[in-house]
Amino acid sequence: MSTRERRPTRAGFAPLWLAAAGLAAAGCDDLRQCDPPDPERQAALPAALSQTGLYADIAARTVASDVVAYEPGFELWSDGADKQRFIRLPEGAQIDTSAQDAWQFPDGTRLWKEFRRDGVLVETRLLAKVGPAPEDWAAVAYVWNADGTDALATPGGAEDARGTPHDVPAAAECMGCHGGTESRVLGFSAIQLAASRGEVDLDAIAARGMLSDPPRRPVRLPGDAVAQAALGWLHANCSHCHNRTRPSSDGARCYDPQRRFDFTLRVDEIASVEATATYRTAVGTVIRPGDPDDSDVVERARRRDPDWPSMPPLGTEIVDQDGLAALRAWIRRL
Repeated sequence: MSTRERRPTRAGFAPLWLAAAGLAAAGCDDLRQCDPPDPERQAALPAALSQTGLYADIAARTVASDVVAYEPGFELWSDGADKQRFIRLPEGAQIDTSAQDAWQFPDGTRLWKEFRRDGVLVETRLLAKVGPAPEDWAAVAYVWNADGTDALATPGGAEDARGTPHDVPAAAECMGCHGGTESRVLGFSAIQLAASRGEVDLDAIAARGMLSDPPRRPVRLPGDAVAQAALGWLHANCSHCHNRTRPSSDGARCYDPQRRFDFTLRVDEIASVEATATYRTAVGTVIRPGDPDDSDVVERARRRDPDWPSMPPLGTEIVDQDGLAALRAWIRRL
Protein backbone atom coordinates (compact mmCIF):
# COMPACT_ATOMS: atom_id res chain seq x y z
CA MET A 1 0.00 0.00 0.00
CA SER A 2 1.24 3.45 -0.77
CA THR A 3 2.13 5.43 2.33
CA ARG A 4 -0.22 8.15 1.11
CA GLU A 5 -3.30 5.91 0.80
CA ARG A 6 -5.87 4.79 3.34
CA ARG A 7 -8.35 2.01 2.70
CA PRO A 8 -11.31 2.34 5.06
CA THR A 9 -14.18 -0.10 4.99
CA ARG A 10 -16.83 0.56 2.39
CA ALA A 11 -19.85 2.17 4.04
CA GLY A 12 -22.79 -0.17 4.58
CA PHE A 13 -20.93 -3.42 3.87
CA ALA A 14 -18.03 -5.37 5.25
CA PRO A 15 -16.61 -8.79 4.45
CA LEU A 16 -17.21 -11.69 6.82
CA TRP A 17 -13.90 -11.44 8.70
CA LEU A 18 -14.29 -7.71 9.36
CA ALA A 19 -17.88 -7.97 10.55
CA ALA A 20 -17.04 -10.93 12.77
CA ALA A 21 -14.26 -8.96 14.41
CA GLY A 22 -16.56 -6.09 15.28
CA LEU A 23 -14.68 -3.57 13.15
CA ALA A 24 -17.20 -3.08 10.37
CA ALA A 25 -18.74 0.06 11.83
CA ALA A 26 -15.53 1.61 13.06
CA GLY A 27 -13.57 0.94 9.90
CA CYS A 28 -10.00 -0.28 9.85
CA ASP A 29 -8.00 2.92 9.47
CA ASP A 30 -6.89 2.49 13.08
CA LEU A 31 -4.93 -0.60 12.02
CA ARG A 32 -2.69 1.59 9.87
CA GLN A 33 -1.67 4.04 12.58
CA CYS A 34 1.76 2.99 13.83
CA ASP A 35 3.60 4.37 16.83
CA PRO A 36 6.95 6.07 16.16
CA PRO A 37 9.92 3.71 16.51
CA ASP A 38 11.90 3.72 19.74
CA PRO A 39 14.42 6.58 19.41
CA GLU A 40 17.18 4.80 21.33
CA ARG A 41 16.97 1.76 19.10
CA GLN A 42 16.86 3.90 15.96
CA ALA A 43 19.95 5.80 17.10
CA ALA A 44 21.92 2.56 16.77
CA LEU A 45 21.44 2.57 13.00
CA PRO A 46 24.06 4.23 10.77
CA ALA A 47 23.18 7.25 8.65
CA ALA A 48 24.47 5.67 5.42
CA LEU A 49 24.21 2.20 3.96
CA SER A 50 27.97 2.12 3.40
CA GLN A 51 28.38 2.17 7.20
CA THR A 52 26.12 -0.82 7.93
CA GLY A 53 28.54 -3.63 7.07
CA LEU A 54 26.73 -4.94 4.00
CA TYR A 55 29.51 -4.07 1.56
CA ALA A 56 33.25 -4.48 1.58
CA ASP A 57 33.25 -2.08 -1.40
CA ILE A 58 29.95 -0.33 -2.02
CA ALA A 59 31.08 1.27 -5.28
CA ALA A 60 31.93 -2.14 -6.74
CA ARG A 61 28.90 -3.75 -5.01
CA THR A 62 31.22 -6.23 -3.33
CA VAL A 63 29.37 -7.79 -0.42
CA ALA A 64 31.35 -8.26 2.79
CA SER A 65 32.76 -11.74 3.35
CA ASP A 66 30.72 -12.34 6.51
CA VAL A 67 27.42 -11.49 4.80
CA VAL A 68 25.26 -14.33 3.44
CA ALA A 69 22.87 -13.85 0.53
CA TYR A 70 19.67 -15.88 0.72
CA GLU A 71 16.31 -16.31 -0.98
CA PRO A 72 13.07 -17.24 0.82
CA GLY A 73 10.87 -19.91 -0.67
CA PHE A 74 7.88 -17.56 -0.77
CA GLU A 75 8.14 -13.80 -1.32
CA LEU A 76 6.08 -10.99 0.07
CA TRP A 77 4.55 -9.28 -2.97
CA SER A 78 6.09 -5.87 -3.67
CA ASP A 79 4.48 -4.87 -6.97
CA GLY A 80 7.02 -6.79 -9.03
CA ALA A 81 10.13 -5.19 -7.54
CA ASP A 82 13.33 -7.22 -7.88
CA LYS A 83 14.76 -7.97 -4.44
CA GLN A 84 17.97 -9.31 -2.98
CA ARG A 85 18.37 -10.32 0.64
CA PHE A 86 21.35 -10.65 2.96
CA ILE A 87 22.06 -11.57 6.58
CA ARG A 88 25.04 -11.20 8.89
CA LEU A 89 25.40 -12.72 12.34
CA PRO A 90 27.99 -11.52 14.86
CA GLU A 91 31.17 -13.56 14.69
CA GLY A 92 30.75 -16.89 16.47
CA ALA A 93 27.07 -16.30 17.25
CA GLN A 94 24.17 -18.61 16.48
CA ILE A 95 20.45 -18.16 16.01
CA ASP A 96 18.49 -19.69 18.88
CA THR A 97 16.36 -22.18 16.96
CA SER A 98 15.11 -24.19 19.93
CA ALA A 99 11.63 -23.02 18.88
CA GLN A 100 11.63 -23.85 15.19
CA ASP A 101 8.86 -21.40 14.31
CA ALA A 102 10.12 -18.52 16.45
CA TRP A 103 13.83 -18.18 15.82
CA GLN A 104 15.54 -15.69 18.12
CA PHE A 105 18.47 -13.81 16.63
CA PRO A 106 21.54 -12.67 18.59
CA ASP A 107 22.23 -9.04 19.41
CA GLY A 108 24.13 -7.57 16.47
CA THR A 109 22.30 -9.50 13.74
CA ARG A 110 21.66 -7.48 10.59
CA LEU A 111 19.43 -8.27 7.63
CA TRP A 112 19.19 -6.24 4.42
CA LYS A 113 16.72 -6.25 1.55
CA GLU A 114 17.50 -4.41 -1.68
CA PHE A 115 14.76 -3.19 -4.03
CA ARG A 116 15.00 -2.47 -7.74
CA ARG A 117 11.97 -1.18 -9.59
CA ASP A 118 11.90 -1.04 -13.39
CA GLY A 119 15.65 -1.58 -13.37
CA VAL A 120 16.32 1.31 -10.97
CA LEU A 121 18.12 0.66 -7.68
CA VAL A 122 15.77 2.40 -5.25
CA GLU A 123 16.29 1.39 -1.65
CA THR A 124 17.92 -1.07 0.73
CA ARG A 125 16.18 -1.80 4.01
CA LEU A 126 18.01 -2.71 7.20
CA LEU A 127 16.55 -4.75 10.06
CA ALA A 128 18.99 -4.82 12.98
CA LYS A 129 18.96 -6.52 16.38
CA VAL A 130 20.11 -3.81 18.78
CA GLY A 131 19.65 -5.49 22.15
CA PRO A 132 19.09 -8.82 23.90
CA ALA A 133 15.29 -8.78 24.23
CA PRO A 134 13.04 -10.30 21.53
CA GLU A 135 11.62 -6.86 20.72
CA ASP A 136 15.00 -5.11 20.48
CA TRP A 137 14.91 -4.49 16.75
CA ALA A 138 15.31 -1.33 14.72
CA ALA A 139 14.62 -0.80 11.03
CA VAL A 140 15.07 1.88 8.41
CA ALA A 141 15.20 2.20 4.63
CA TYR A 142 18.21 3.68 2.85
CA VAL A 143 17.38 5.46 -0.41
CA TRP A 144 20.10 5.31 -3.05
CA ASN A 145 21.57 8.46 -4.53
CA ALA A 146 21.43 9.13 -8.27
CA ASP A 147 24.96 7.92 -9.03
CA GLY A 148 24.63 4.77 -6.95
CA THR A 149 27.60 5.49 -4.69
CA ASP A 150 25.67 5.24 -1.43
CA ALA A 151 22.22 5.27 0.13
CA LEU A 152 21.06 7.48 3.00
CA ALA A 153 18.73 6.60 5.86
CA THR A 154 15.24 7.92 5.15
CA PRO A 155 13.18 7.36 8.31
CA GLY A 156 10.23 9.33 6.96
CA GLY A 157 9.93 7.19 3.83
CA ALA A 158 9.52 8.49 0.29
CA GLU A 159 6.80 8.36 -2.35
CA ASP A 160 7.63 7.44 -5.95
CA ALA A 161 11.27 7.19 -4.98
CA ARG A 162 13.95 7.84 -7.59
CA GLY A 163 11.36 8.52 -10.26
CA THR A 164 9.74 5.09 -9.99
CA PRO A 165 6.26 4.10 -8.72
CA HIS A 166 7.94 2.53 -5.70
CA ASP A 167 7.10 3.96 -2.26
CA VAL A 168 9.70 3.62 0.47
CA PRO A 169 8.09 2.92 3.87
CA ALA A 170 8.62 5.10 6.91
CA ALA A 171 10.54 3.51 9.77
CA ALA A 172 7.34 3.58 11.84
CA GLU A 173 5.69 1.21 9.37
CA CYS A 174 8.37 -1.49 9.44
CA MET A 175 7.07 -3.18 12.57
CA GLY A 176 3.61 -3.26 11.05
CA CYS A 177 4.83 -6.46 9.42
CA HIS A 178 7.92 -7.45 11.40
CA GLY A 179 6.25 -6.87 14.76
CA GLY A 180 3.65 -9.49 13.93
CA THR A 181 5.79 -12.53 14.72
CA GLU A 182 7.73 -13.63 17.78
CA SER A 183 10.90 -13.75 15.69
CA ARG A 184 10.45 -10.32 14.01
CA VAL A 185 12.29 -11.80 11.02
CA LEU A 186 9.98 -12.98 8.21
CA GLY A 187 11.93 -14.42 5.29
CA PHE A 188 14.76 -16.18 7.15
CA SER A 189 13.08 -19.10 8.90
CA ALA A 190 12.86 -22.87 8.85
CA ILE A 191 9.82 -22.89 6.57
CA GLN A 192 11.11 -20.22 4.18
CA LEU A 193 14.59 -21.68 3.85
CA ALA A 194 13.34 -25.25 3.51
CA ALA A 195 11.36 -24.09 0.47
CA SER A 196 14.17 -21.89 -0.89
CA ARG A 197 15.29 -22.33 -4.49
CA GLY A 198 18.53 -20.44 -3.83
CA GLU A 199 21.98 -21.77 -3.07
CA VAL A 200 21.60 -21.10 0.66
CA ASP A 201 18.78 -23.25 2.04
CA LEU A 202 17.97 -24.68 5.46
CA ASP A 203 20.53 -27.49 5.14
CA ALA A 204 23.20 -25.01 4.07
CA ILE A 205 22.80 -22.68 7.03
CA ALA A 206 22.71 -25.65 9.39
CA ALA A 207 25.99 -26.84 7.86
CA ARG A 208 27.46 -23.35 8.42
CA GLY A 209 26.74 -23.69 12.14
CA MET A 210 24.26 -20.80 12.17
CA LEU A 211 21.55 -22.72 14.06
CA SER A 212 21.64 -23.73 17.72
CA ASP A 213 19.20 -26.59 17.13
CA PRO A 214 19.01 -27.74 13.50
CA PRO A 215 15.75 -29.50 12.61
CA ARG A 216 15.93 -33.19 13.51
CA ARG A 217 14.15 -34.24 10.35
CA PRO A 218 13.69 -32.73 6.89
CA VAL A 219 11.20 -29.86 6.68
CA ARG A 220 8.92 -30.58 3.72
CA LEU A 221 5.78 -28.65 2.85
CA PRO A 222 2.57 -30.63 2.43
CA GLY A 223 0.51 -31.16 -0.68
CA ASP A 224 1.29 -30.87 -4.36
CA ALA A 225 2.62 -27.82 -6.18
CA VAL A 226 -0.83 -26.19 -6.33
CA ALA A 227 -1.40 -26.45 -2.59
CA GLN A 228 2.16 -25.38 -1.75
CA ALA A 229 1.95 -22.28 -3.95
CA ALA A 230 -1.26 -21.12 -2.25
CA LEU A 231 -0.21 -21.99 1.30
CA GLY A 232 3.18 -20.36 0.72
CA TRP A 233 1.62 -17.18 -0.68
CA LEU A 234 -0.68 -16.86 2.32
CA HIS A 235 2.21 -17.53 4.70
CA ALA A 236 4.43 -14.88 3.10
CA ASN A 237 1.80 -12.22 2.52
CA CYS A 238 -0.69 -12.65 5.35
CA SER A 239 0.65 -14.61 8.32
CA HIS A 240 2.64 -11.75 9.87
CA CYS A 241 -0.74 -10.14 10.63
CA HIS A 242 -3.07 -13.13 10.69
CA ASN A 243 -1.59 -15.49 13.24
CA ARG A 244 -2.49 -16.72 16.69
CA THR A 245 0.92 -16.05 18.25
CA ARG A 246 1.27 -12.38 17.31
CA PRO A 247 3.07 -10.53 20.13
CA SER A 248 0.95 -8.12 22.13
CA SER A 249 1.53 -4.41 21.78
CA ASP A 250 1.12 -1.64 24.34
CA GLY A 251 0.81 0.98 21.62
CA ALA A 252 -1.13 1.46 18.39
CA ARG A 253 -2.52 -1.71 16.82
CA CYS A 254 -0.51 -1.03 13.66
CA TYR A 255 -1.69 -3.71 11.21
CA ASP A 256 -2.72 -6.01 14.04
CA PRO A 257 -6.04 -7.51 12.94
CA GLN A 258 -6.41 -9.79 15.98
CA ARG A 259 -8.21 -12.43 13.93
CA ARG A 260 -9.25 -15.93 14.78
CA PHE A 261 -7.76 -17.38 11.60
CA ASP A 262 -4.11 -18.10 11.04
CA PHE A 263 -2.14 -18.38 7.77
CA THR A 264 1.16 -19.46 9.32
CA LEU A 265 3.02 -22.54 8.14
CA ARG A 266 4.67 -24.19 11.14
CA VAL A 267 7.23 -26.97 11.26
CA ASP A 268 5.08 -29.18 13.48
CA GLU A 269 1.88 -28.57 11.49
CA ILE A 270 2.88 -29.61 7.97
CA ALA A 271 2.28 -33.36 8.04
CA SER A 272 -0.61 -32.71 5.65
CA VAL A 273 -2.50 -29.80 4.13
CA GLU A 274 -5.31 -30.47 6.59
CA ALA A 275 -2.89 -30.09 9.52
CA THR A 276 -1.91 -26.53 8.60
CA ALA A 277 -3.29 -23.59 10.50
CA THR A 278 -4.61 -22.18 7.24
CA TYR A 279 -6.77 -25.22 6.57
CA ARG A 280 -7.96 -25.55 10.16
CA THR A 281 -8.84 -21.89 10.75
CA ALA A 282 -9.56 -20.33 7.36
CA VAL A 283 -11.27 -23.03 5.31
CA GLY A 284 -14.95 -22.58 6.01
CA THR A 285 -14.55 -19.00 7.22
CA VAL A 286 -12.65 -16.76 4.78
CA ILE A 287 -12.06 -19.60 2.32
CA ARG A 288 -15.12 -21.25 0.80
CA PRO A 289 -14.13 -24.68 -0.55
CA GLY A 290 -14.61 -24.99 -4.30
CA ASP A 291 -15.69 -21.37 -4.71
CA PRO A 292 -12.84 -18.85 -4.93
CA ASP A 293 -15.14 -16.05 -6.06
CA ASP A 294 -17.13 -16.33 -2.82
CA SER A 295 -14.03 -16.46 -0.61
CA ASP A 296 -13.07 -13.34 1.34
CA VAL A 297 -9.39 -14.17 0.93
CA VAL A 298 -9.69 -13.87 -2.84
CA GLU A 299 -11.89 -10.78 -2.57
CA ARG A 300 -9.21 -8.99 -0.59
CA ALA A 301 -6.30 -10.22 -2.70
CA ARG A 302 -7.89 -9.10 -5.97
CA ARG A 303 -8.49 -5.48 -4.92
CA ARG A 304 -6.40 -2.35 -4.68
CA ASP A 305 -9.23 0.01 -3.90
CA PRO A 306 -8.96 3.10 -1.63
CA ASP A 307 -12.44 2.31 -0.30
CA TRP A 308 -11.85 -1.36 0.46
CA PRO A 309 -9.44 -3.36 2.63
CA SER A 310 -6.95 -5.19 0.45
CA MET A 311 -4.45 -7.94 1.13
CA PRO A 312 -1.66 -7.40 1.75
CA PRO A 313 -2.43 -3.86 2.95
CA LEU A 314 1.10 -2.46 2.96
CA GLY A 315 3.71 -1.93 0.26
CA THR A 316 1.54 -2.65 -2.76
CA GLU A 317 -0.62 -0.77 -5.26
CA ILE A 318 -0.77 -3.51 -7.92
CA VAL A 319 -2.57 -6.86 -7.61
CA ASP A 320 -0.32 -9.93 -7.58
CA GLN A 321 -1.93 -11.77 -10.46
CA ASP A 322 0.22 -14.89 -10.10
CA GLY A 323 -0.51 -15.08 -6.39
CA LEU A 324 -4.21 -14.55 -7.02
CA ALA A 325 -4.22 -17.33 -9.61
CA ALA A 326 -2.49 -19.66 -7.15
CA LEU A 327 -5.15 -18.96 -4.51
CA ARG A 328 -7.99 -19.50 -6.98
CA ALA A 329 -6.54 -22.77 -8.26
CA TRP A 330 -6.18 -24.24 -4.80
CA ILE A 331 -9.55 -23.11 -3.46
CA ARG A 332 -11.27 -24.40 -6.58
CA ARG A 333 -9.97 -27.90 -5.80
CA LEU A 334 -10.92 -27.98 -2.13
